[in-house]
Amino acid sequence: MPEYKAPQRDIQFVLNDLLQMEQHYQSLPGCEDATPDMVGAIVEEGARFAERVLSPLNRVGDEQGCSFKDGEVTTPEGFREAYQQFVEGGWPSLSHSPEFGGQGLPESIGIIINEMVGSANWSWAMYPGLSHGAMNTLEAHGTDEQKQTYLTKLVSGEWTGTMCLTEPHCGTDLGLLRTKAEPNADGSYAISGTKIFISAGEHDMADNIVHIVLARLPEAPAGVKGISLFIVPKFIPTAAGDAGERNAVACGSIEHKMGIHGNSTCVMNFDGATGYLIGPPNKGLNCMFTFMNTARLGTALQGLAHAEWGFQNSLSYARERLQMRALNGPAAPDKPADPIIVHPEVRKMLLTQKAIAEGGRALIYHCAQLVDKTKLASDEEKVQADTQLALLTPIAKAFLTELGFESANHALQIYGGHGYISEWGMEQNVRDSRISMLYEGTTQIQALDLLGRKVLMSEGKTLMAFTKVIHKFCQAAAEEPKMRAFVGPLEKHNKEWGELTQQLGMKAMMNRDEVGAASVDYLMYSGYVTLAYFWARMAQVAQHKLAEGSGDAAFYRAKLTTARFYFERILPRTRSLVETMLSGSDNLMALSEEHFAF
Repeated sequence: MPEYKAPQRDIQFVLNDLLQMEQHYQSLPGCEDATPDMVGAIVEEGARFAERVLSPLNRVGDEQGCSFKDGEVTTPEGFREAYQQFVEGGWPSLSHSPEFGGQGLPESIGIIINEMVGSANWSWAMYPGLSHGAMNTLEAHGTDEQKQTYLTKLVSGEWTGTMCLTEPHCGTDLGLLRTKAEPNADGSYAISGTKIFISAGEHDMADNIVHIVLARLPEAPAGVKGISLFIVPKFIPTAAGDAGERNAVACGSIEHKMGIHGNSTCVMNFDGATGYLIGPPNKGLNCMFTFMNTARLGTALQGLAHAEWGFQNSLSYARERLQMRALNGPAAPDKPADPIIVHPEVRKMLLTQKAIAEGGRALIYHCAQLVDKTKLASDEEKVQADTQLALLTPIAKAFLTELGFESANHALQIYGGHGYISEWGMEQNVRDSRISMLYEGTTQIQALDLLGRKVLMSEGKTLMAFTKVIHKFCQAAAEEPKMRAFVGPLEKHNKEWGELTQQLGMKAMMNRDEVGAASVDYLMYSGYVTLAYFWARMAQVAQHKLAEGSGDAAFYRAKLTTARFYFERILPRTRSLVETMLSGSDNLMALSEEHFAF
């Protein structure tokens, strides 16, 4: 039976050694109480919940799935009870304002819990995960009355939230949406339309579900400029703030999916449902990006979760599975064959998973630090953090989910034929991870956002703000002889990143298809360089710790070995990406549409 063990040693390394979280929290107003002891206790308790409560339900959720009858969804056995424990433990309120019942801890602490919970059981984690985005949207754009009515219940976990964006005909192109919002005499709105792919849109785990819905007001401008945002609760709150009368919103069906069976993906029908405007009219998409950016970092976390889970279980299997002999002679002469971990190709798959999981953790936790700064730091630091976060969000979301899926497949491959059998859990991990490259904007959408909007439309300024950070690190680390193996390649790639951007920008001035043709390769290149930066930083920390003779030497030596593997085996993937991104759009656009059928 597969299982999950929270990687607390590596979490502590990233928090304390790499990102120096104690200094980070001490620099932010209101975060002074987040000491290493406090954070350590939170991580330990969160790990216990993830390992003992959620991990055993992972396979249960896959096998049982959600059931749908008469507009109601029943979640798999144990899911509801686990959610009640989650609420009783105060976990939903961890990173939210005390003004609304939260514990006031920074976002970066919440992300640690989200990683452990999601790695243990991603299907279950999506129920409270969607609420987090709804809370951020309400806190940023809701009125005081809306915050008191809805935010307090979401923070406590008594209610959960969703986001209702797309419709059957429009996919990612939200400018095509048709859901209508007609004004009522009392200031509310009647919301009518159908939304699809609504994760956790209906379930039996909470007393109420607060839908955050995009819709059009009468005579609104066409396209994205005419979209507004609304709160549409499943049950309309009473004057006392409890769930009251049933609203005219119902689940029409749930999807039969490739994976994440334990989470309900719903078709939601709004039939004149009572809704309440959030933010200014016709500015709903702007407000929704508060939700979307939260969700995109959460999806990046999914890539890490499937990489970590697959790595842990395939490592355990590779140590025990006996097959053939090592090429240089028996490694276990007392056994009939050697464990497969002795074979170079198995080791390559294991190290790839390890490098992706540990590098991805550093990137995501760094992004969480930036989120802290955008909320709590000085104005100048907020601008700098927001600029860097704008660049790193599409990279983290798309790159880590692509590599998370790759890692899940490596785990299955290590198991061989057993990986294809459901009882081992590897095929579930592959199926569950596949959606991460699709929702909250596909890899292709994220790539267009990165290259087209974030980089080229800023005339490269957003990129330069981050490549300057890497350049300064390389300058400082170049003084250390043992860092040359990392600094040289990183500096070269960092310079090349800017040069490639300039070349693509020049091409795009002549033909905009060049952006679309190069964008995914550009994003993946950006991801490999970004992870190289974090692996170089981790290698530096490990070297310093070994030189000091402090801490677990074996752990730091393993970190250094993995860093070398990343630089020598993973980073060279950028060579083919350079060739393909510069090859132009003609090789994609030259074939006429009717000739595709030949």
